[in-house]
Amino acid sequence: MSLCGSVSAVRLNSQSNTIRMGSVLAFRGGESMGHALRIPFKKRSSKGACPLQVVCIDYPRPELENTVNFLEAASLSASFRAAPRPTKPLKVIIAGAGLAGLSTAKYLADAGHKPLLLEARDVLGGKVAAWKDDDGDWYETGLHIFFGAYPNVQNLFGELGINDRLQWKEHSMIFAMPNKPGEFSRFDFPEVLPAPLNGIWAILKNNEMLTWPEKVKFAIGLLPAMLGGQPYVEAQDGLTVKEWMRKQGIPDRVTDNVFIAMSKALNFINPDELSMQCILIALNRFLQEKNGSKMAFLDGNPPERLCMPIVNHIESLGGEVWLNSRIKKIELNDDGTVKSFLLTNGNTIEGDAYVMAAPVDILKLLLPEDWREISYFKKLEKLVGVPVINVHIWFDRKLKNTYNHLLFSRSPLLSVYADMSVTCKEYYNPNQSMLELVFAPAEEWIARSDLEIIDATMKELAKLFPDEISADQSKAKVIKYHIVKTPRSVYKTVPDCEPCRPLQRSPIEGFYLAGDYTKQKYLASMEGAVLSGKLCAQSIVQDYELLLALGQRKLAGASIH
Repeated sequence: MSLCGSVSAVRLNSQSNTIRMGSVLAFRGGESMGHALRIPFKKRSSKGACPLQVVCIDYPRPELENTVNFLEAASLSASFRAAPRPTKPLKVIIAGAGLAGLSTAKYLADAGHKPLLLEARDVLGGKVAAWKDDDGDWYETGLHIFFGAYPNVQNLFGELGINDRLQWKEHSMIFAMPNKPGEFSRFDFPEVLPAPLNGIWAILKNNEMLTWPEKVKFAIGLLPAMLGGQPYVEAQDGLTVKEWMRKQGIPDRVTDNVFIAMSKALNFINPDELSMQCILIALNRFLQEKNGSKMAFLDGNPPERLCMPIVNHIESLGGEVWLNSRIKKIELNDDGTVKSFLLTNGNTIEGDAYVMAAPVDILKLLLPEDWREISYFKKLEKLVGVPVINVHIWFDRKLKNTYNHLLFSRSPLLSVYADMSVTCKEYYNPNQSMLELVFAPAEEWIARSDLEIIDATMKELAKLFPDEISADQSKAKVIKYHIVKTPRSVYKTVPDCEPCRPLQRSPIEGFYLAGDYTKQKYLASMEGAVLSGKLCAQSIVQDYELLLALGQRKLAGASIH
C-alpha cells in the first residue's frame, strides 16, 4: 500500500471546511512507503476496554533552561516576536511540511508575515510522519528520540505549551550484548555530577563493553577534540569514523563495540562510511551539557502531538497549511528569479518569497535547468539521502526483556529499538508488546520484499530475546506488522559533505532553503531541521526590504509588458 498518493488538497484550518482539489503525485524519491501484513490470530481486546494509563515511571523534565545553547536558541526565537511589525506582511510560499518547513512557517508567522505551507502528501511531518491503521494503531516513519541537547526543539515545545508531551527517561544509554543474549550493558550518567564528569563516570563505570586499556586509549584519542573545539571537529569531516579511530590509535574493538551502534543511530550507516565529524558533534553536545544525552519519547504520534500544535499556531497568526499540494515545477521570471510554484493539480501559487523545505533529493529533481550550473546548487549533487526502514511488530504477549527506554541493538541488521507499548502513553498496552525497530543500514534491503525484511528481523530478535522470541514463532506470536520504507531519508553524512551543505539564503533573490541538510551546527536530525527553519525565517526577515523591492520590480515589469 502506497502512502504517497492522494487526490485532494485539504486546507488545514479548524475555522474552515474549504477543500481544494488536487491531483495524483509526481515525485516519490524522498518519501516513505508503508506496508502492512496481518497474520491471523485471535482478536485482541479492544483498546477502549481499559483506560489509558502508565505503569512505567517516567522522569521529571531535566533542567535545560540555563545551558548556553538553550539560551541562544531562546534568544533567536524571541527575535521573531520582537521584530518590528511589517507594514506589508510578506506572503512566503513554503514547500514541505516536515519539521523544517513547519519551523520556517512558525517563526515567519511570529514575525508578522503570512506563510503558506504546501505539503505534497496527506500527512504532516515529513520524516516524522505517521499513519493509523484499521485497528487504530499508529506506525511511524522512524523511531524518534528527543535529546536534552536539542535546544531549538526544546524551546519549540515550550513556545507551544506542550512540554508535558515529552516523556523523559532515566539518564542512561543501554546496549544489548550479542555475546550474552538477553543481557544489556548500561552507561549510567549520575545526576549528582556536572558535565563532562557525569559522562566520564558513565564510561568508566561500564566494564562489559570496554576494557580499562581501551578506555584509556579512547580518552587519549579524544583529547585533541576536547582541546581543539569546533575548529578541530570541522577539520575531521574528511575522515570516516573507522579511519579516525585508527589514526588516533584506538583499538578496532572500541569501534565495533560502541561506535557501530552510534553510527547507525546517528545516520543509518556503518563507521567505515560515516564522517567522524558527525560523531564528534554528537559527543561534544552529549559531554558538554549535563542533560545533553538524556532522552525523551513523544507521548503519542508525531503528526497530532507535535505537528498539529505548530499548524494551529501558524493559522492563529494568519498563516495557512495545505495538504496534498505537490509542486510540479518552479517557474522562473526572465531574470531567473522565481515567478511561481506550479502544482500538479494545475494551480499556480505566487508569493513574495519562496522556500524549498523538501528533502534534498526532491529539491534536485525540481531544480530549474537555468540554476543547475550555479555552484551553490551544483554542490548539492554530493548530498544524497540514505535509505532506512522502520519496522513495527505487534506480539501476542508482553515481552519481559525490555526497558522503558531506547535500546541499542548492536545487531548487524538493526540499529535501535524500543517497546513502544511501554515507552509511549498513547501506544501503551498492558498485555502486549509493540516493538519499533530501525532496520539499518538498509541499502541492500530497501528493494526487498516485506516478508524477507520481517524474516530477517525476527531472526535478529530471536538473538535479542532468546527466551521469548523464536524465528519460527513457537514462542511469542506475531499478530501483525507494518514496514515503512524511506528510500531517501536524511542525507548520507560521508566524508567531505560539509562544504556542500548550502546556506539557507540562496544566490537567487527571493529563494531560500530549509532542511537538516542545510548549513547549521547540528546533525541531520530533528534539531537540525528545526534550527534550519529558524535560520531560513531569519534570512527572510532580514531581507524584508529587499523582497519588497523585488516585488515592486516584478510589478513594474509586468505593467510594461
